[in-house]
Amino acid sequence: MRTTNIAELKNHLSSFLADVKRGEEILISDRNQPIAKIVPLHNTSDFSAEELALAAAGILRLPKESEIGESFLKEKRSALKSETAIKAVIDERDED
Repeated sequence: MRTTNIAELKNHLSSFLADVKRGEEILISDRNQPIAKIVPLHNTSDFSAEELALAAAGILRLPKESEIGESFLKEKRSALKSETAIKAVIDERDED
């Protein structure tokens, strides 16, 4: 991961964006304090315009991998009751 300050980012934005397109992450600092990170969007063609807009607004996080692997599908199901799992997800969402 590369690190840069705001002035350098502004002066060389095209170069930094080209690096991000190639998969590199850029950490931006202001007076040596990290304030933001620019990361590449993976497989944006797999998502609708609405999903991309929600991700850009910070409402939705896009998955890093678009497909569920075979190992996940072979996992043994949890003994946790559905109602308990649903309540846990709702409670976690309400924390923000």
